Amino acid sequence: MNAQVNLVKLSVGSESVESLEAWQQTRRAQMLDGLPRHVTRMWPRRGAEILNGGSIYWVIKGLIQCRQRILRLDEATGEDGVRRCAIVLDPDLHRTQTAQRRPFQGWRYLDPADSPPDLPRDRGTDDDLPEDMNRALAEIGVL
Repeated sequence: MNAQVNLVKLSVGSESVESLEAWQQTRRAQMLDGLPRHVTRMWPRRGAEILNGGSIYWVIKGLIQCRQRILRLDEATGEDGVRRCAIVLDPDLHRTQTAQRRPFQGWRYLDPADSPPDLPRDRGTDDDLPEDMNRALAEIGVL
């Protein structure tokens, strides 16, 4: 049996979990079956481990803030004829404890032991901490 691995990816252009969710609800971000997807140039070599229950952890404004379960990896060919990987996602976003991440390009593998835990479902309705306090707490490992 394959181990599980997650991905971590910058959500470029997102200002919040809500803006990521709004983008994923647009037709442009969805597969023909209505599921959101993220198209990437590189195909993950550890695809079997990703599909063994893995998620994509989204970095928004320098912090991991949420995750989505990865359902499948589909081939997608761009208008330029180049083969790409469409990471097909469960539409349900799970908020996580925040974890600081430096900017990087593409995506990275994320071991489940290093993945921030989910927040309780009702926590999404709590008032957010000010961004500078949230970042400071993440830097010292409190959040």
